[in-house]
Amino acid sequence: MRIIRNISFAGLLCMTYGNILAQTVTPSADSLVVSNADLKLIVDSHTGRVSYLFSNGVRLQNTIATVEELNNGKLSSTDFSQHKYTTTPMQDASGRGVTISIIHSDPSRSLKLEQHITVYAQSPHLLLDVQATGDATLESRNISPLTIIPEQQAYLFVPGNAPRILDVPFDNDNWVPVVTRQWPSASGISYEFTSVYDQHSLSGLVTGSVTHDFWKTGFRYGAAKETGRIDSFIVYGGAATADDKSLPPAYGGLDGTHDHVPHGTMLGKTVTSPLIYLAAGTDTRKAFTTYGQVNVQLAGRSEWKGDAPFYWNSFGVEGVLGNTRVMMPPGVIKTSDFIATLDNFNKYAPPVLSVDSYDQSIYTTSLLTSLSRYGQKKRQQMGFYFIPFAVWTWKNSLDNPVGGTQTPLSDVVLRDKNRQPIMYKEGDWACYPIDPSHPATKASIIQQLQKAKAIHATFIKIDFLSAGALESSTRYNRNTRSGMQAYSEGLKMLRSLVDSIMGPDVFITQAISPMFPHQYAHTRFISTDVYSHLRDDQPGFPHWGSTAASLAAGSHMWWMQGTLWPFTNLDVIVMKSFQNNPELTEQEIKVRLYAMMVMGSILGDGSDFRQKIAAERAKKYLNHPAVCAWFSHPVAFTPVSMSDGDTQDQQMTFFRKGDTTLLAMFNFIKDKPFDASWQTADVADKRHYEIRDFMTDAVLGEISNGQSSFTLTVPPKDALLVKLVPRD
Repeated sequence: MRIIRNISFAGLLCMTYGNILAQTVTPSADSLVVSNADLKLIVDSHTGRVSYLFSNGVRLQNTIATVEELNNGKLSSTDFSQHKYTTTPMQDASGRGVTISIIHSDPSRSLKLEQHITVYAQSPHLLLDVQATGDATLESRNISPLTIIPEQQAYLFVPGNAPRILDVPFDNDNWVPVVTRQWPSASGISYEFTSVYDQHSLSGLVTGSVTHDFWKTGFRYGAAKETGRIDSFIVYGGAATADDKSLPPAYGGLDGTHDHVPHGTMLGKTVTSPLIYLAAGTDTRKAFTTYGQVNVQLAGRSEWKGDAPFYWNSFGVEGVLGNTRVMMPPGVIKTSDFIATLDNFNKYAPPVLSVDSYDQSIYTTSLLTSLSRYGQKKRQQMGFYFIPFAVWTWKNSLDNPVGGTQTPLSDVVLRDKNRQPIMYKEGDWACYPIDPSHPATKASIIQQLQKAKAIHATFIKIDFLSAGALESSTRYNRNTRSGMQAYSEGLKMLRSLVDSIMGPDVFITQAISPMFPHQYAHTRFISTDVYSHLRDDQPGFPHWGSTAASLAAGSHMWWMQGTLWPFTNLDVIVMKSFQNNPELTEQEIKVRLYAMMVMGSILGDGSDFRQKIAAERAKKYLNHPAVCAWFSHPVAFTPVSMSDGDTQDQQMTFFRKGDTTLLAMFNFIKDKPFDASWQTADVADKRHYEIRDFMTDAVLGEISNGQSSFTLTVPPKDALLVKLVPRD
């Protein structure tokens, strides 16, 4: 077997010189070894397998790359007879390092695989992909830059007494939870990113896709009997999964991509996988933050200058505003009048009157313009809601034109493998996904944005975006070959239209949507709509949309604030009741408010302030000076203990260091107090502190100089937010 080693002398000097770059590259007849303080990577020259040994004990042994090509079938890197490698010094926004190229070839095969692995000198993360290249055109809907399967004597191992696998749904629809899976029976698919880590130490592995312009990326896992060991771990572009209502929502039922068609194929003489981030360290929270930063380095993000928006949203009052006559236009006027009385709520960005889904026969463009002008006199802005990539209409009424066009919906709707229209949301009143590449879709978006401009909107909520990412057997633009490609191009088009029609200073929040691409909005819902009741299993309330469920998901997504988006969005709080749900207690409102704070969420409210109790509570909570000051520049707290499993009985802790350190503790257990223990060194310096309640400023205790730990008790179904105030 022929082995080629191509490592320049200058490159070696660059990688090993002094203390600047502590990286070594060691070739031999049998292997290539690249190492730094965090990692040793070994390429087996005989088999082409790659092993990753991290300093925290995480190990990925005998990994391979694979591609399923429509004409050649499934091929793995070990199916080729020759494995040649080269190394090239590199530098990008993450630092200096070396890129390893491993070419797997065979004289008997018409294509070759080429893996690329970038190892940084002073960072524990890597970037890796694989591409298939041939003389003839290749076509694939499944390609994996990292595969672990038992047939290759391969495994992934994470040390620790309580290992977990983080399982993330593809989007934030259907109130599907983010769950952590335990040994020995854990198996499933996480989408776009995952983590395998120890629940107690938070040491472990983080991996995720950092390119989102063609592939939906899946992380298919299967745990071994040995605790901490995974025998099957396949990272692949081409995830397209159907809903299966016979299964629990988070376990294959509704957590996938909702597709009715296999993933679209990449076509060309070169087919490339998604670029994958891979990192391991003693603190997976740092690895997740870096993951977010790498996504931004590659794709950018939307920035927001000035204070974060405060907004009122009509959906908390009525599902379709005006449709059931719950709130007619005079009610919106009264809402505007009341908001104007909240001096602290009005102290920062002008509050937004955000009309959500609305009855267009009542809330006409002319009427909305009048409301906008009324609000402007009270230093208020107008918000606007629309659905760019889907149409709600009566079932089977596909002959009706798409709004703003003469094109029938039947020409624009996405279609299943039998070329039948896909129903994104089923029912007599149904939601149909439309093709982001179709000119009628663009024309419809233009019409909506012109309406938003006419009413002087400065805040846009876009919803049901996942419809645009669905795979389809037909498309207007035949060069758009996958759902994610269509969605990515559609979002880019949408943002360009917003900027050109409405101007650059329009705040965009995504509601139901995939997590990526992230760069076209300023924030995104962490979970599906939140109704502010404490738990999903609460009698009298819907079994979804609770504070417990939304924060459980958010506890694994806190890192997105400040990386992917300037802010997160944990939906609106309500002061009395969400639509027709039962009345909330003040304790539930306080817990909900604290959950929004720790997630770095913008402040939104969905209350009917015509109700006396809602108005009185708003004065206490929404107009609280410290609350308003925080939400003017919200920042996510760092979790100490995140949600575990899929139960509602979660106990979670968070902290935010600053001039005044804040500690947050949540106890969603119904009948037991939560003794939250803190290590002083983790959250404070060696000083004397008073522990004060965030809302009341009451002294709850103190931390003496040199005290190593302290405990705070949270009653059942409650939360505690405190500040550490230095006293010397």
